[in-house]
Amino acid sequence: MYLKPKVKAPAPEVIQKTAAILRRNNANTICLESKCPNIAECFDRGTATFLILGTQCTRRCAFCNVAHAKPAPPDLSEPERIARAVEQLKLNYVVITSVDRDDLKDGGASHFAAVCSAIQRTNPRIKIELLTPDFRAQRGALNKVIAAKPYKLAHNIETIQRLTPLVMPGCDYERSLDILAYYAKSTILTKSSIMVGLGETKAELEVTFKDLAKAGVQQLTIGQYLRPSPAHWPVHRYYRPDEFEELKLAAQKAGIPHILCGVLVRSSYYADTL
Repeated sequence: MYLKPKVKAPAPEVIQKTAAILRRNNANTICLESKCPNIAECFDRGTATFLILGTQCTRRCAFCNVAHAKPAPPDLSEPERIARAVEQLKLNYVVITSVDRDDLKDGGASHFAAVCSAIQRTNPRIKIELLTPDFRAQRGALNKVIAAKPYKLAHNIETIQRLTPLVMPGCDYERSLDILAYYAKSTILTKSSIMVGLGETKAELEVTFKDLAKAGVQQLTIGQYLRPSPAHWPVHRYYRPDEFEELKLAAQKAGIPHILCGVLVRSSYYADTL
């Protein structure tokens, strides 16, 4: 039996250095909110994935550790604060993501664009990856993030079609594929991510890889689902390292050229190197 993966305990000084800059700019990261197992490694590299539009999500995904509640209105000062934090962290590559904001007319797309523009004004050469929610697939919202001209556009499929309504109420598998296809048609690099261990079969994963390739996804991350607490969706199985190699080959065979795959791989893990 393959045991649950373990990571080295984070060094306090590593966390504190980056966290101090984040606190000074009142900037949130998904690294902290989601209890990511790679937090020490990423902070040590001077990288972070910023969480915009608050820390309360309007959806209740069974795997996610982000809080579910009625969120506050968008903070209009956030784009400039994020840009300052990025500058102070001396980043060359930055990932921007958000909670779901179904309470907003455009799902928060205009805020994504504002954050992207603020960072670009500070450092025009920086590479920005926007990891977006589905915006209910509103074309106007999708066009706003495309018009911001990020280096990369990402939207996570997360799991196979059968499990989507169970694990992610409020989300839709076909809608996510539609969004990815729309992003890909813009000619901006398009990326997605999937977790394994939720109860899927390898055959279902292979179908998902083909669906993603057909949508035009060029980059994919595949990682092991780790349960944040006993209240979350259970882990049905832990994949062995050799099985991740098999998944990588299957995704490549389906037509996805760039894949980062492993036990502790997450959507934004080494995003600058993919």
